[in-house]
Amino acid sequence: MTSIRINNTSFEYSEYGNGEPVVLVHGSTSDYRTWQDQINDFSNHFRTITYSRRYHWPNEKIPEGADYRMSEHVNDLEILLQKLDAVPAHLIGHSYGAFLCLLLAIKNPSLIQTMVLAEPPVITLFVSNTPKPLELLTLFLKRPLTAIAILKLGMKGIEPAKKAAKRDDIEEVSRLMGRAILGEEFYNQLSESRREQVRVNTIKAELLGSGFAPLRPEELREIEIPTLLVNGEKSPNVFHQLSHRLKELLPHTKRVQIPNASHIMHEDNTEAYNKNVMSFLVNYKL
Repeated sequence: MTSIRINNTSFEYSEYGNGEPVVLVHGSTSDYRTWQDQINDFSNHFRTITYSRRYHWPNEKIPEGADYRMSEHVNDLEILLQKLDAVPAHLIGHSYGAFLCLLLAIKNPSLIQTMVLAEPPVITLFVSNTPKPLELLTLFLKRPLTAIAILKLGMKGIEPAKKAAKRDDIEEVSRLMGRAILGEEFYNQLSESRREQVRVNTIKAELLGSGFAPLRPEELREIEIPTLLVNGEKSPNVFHQLSHRLKELLPHTKRVQIPNASHIMHEDNTEAYNKNVMSFLVNYKL
């Protein structure tokens, strides 16, 4: 690993291979290690860069009382690409990291050649971070399946996890969010090393802070970047509903589903994930 300083903060990153730059952006409760099974395949064809985002292991922990802001993480990614001379990049994002890639595509599309977005939690396309009853009612009338899926995630995952975070019960936060986001079957299958990665990257400020950035449909319709949307076949329904809406809005988009996989599909079914992503990166111009 090598260090790079961005906004007076040190970030750990690694580079492998040569060619056009591919930058992998991990999600919540993760760090650069989540991509270990992608590095060999991708670096055979591309200059492959992995990094741990701000406050994620082994970087400095978040200071007590600090906010975990999406805008700050987007700014970090923007500067990282420029400092490493990795533009225009093929951005590969997972979950929260995929959301960050979308936000950078809105802010500075010239830095991005293509995007691979695995289940970005774009809930703010539909409701605010703390939805009011009228918001939910309106969504129920327009998109009932999406409304039910978002409500289920909130009731079974986000809200009880917030209460646990306020009690500083990080183990309970990890358990609640893990089951809500992966599904109980896939959460129970996590190895001890992966559970430890979850534990060291569970950041209560992510739940208790400013939350997800707002998104407007018109912003997404203006993104001209070729994009691959990736879902896990067995991911909770909320991610399928969100990806369906993104497919409607993003003008140059293909969508694939990884069989026998849940939300961390690049770990659950590495072979299928790598094959689909590599095919897109090699052939997107055709």
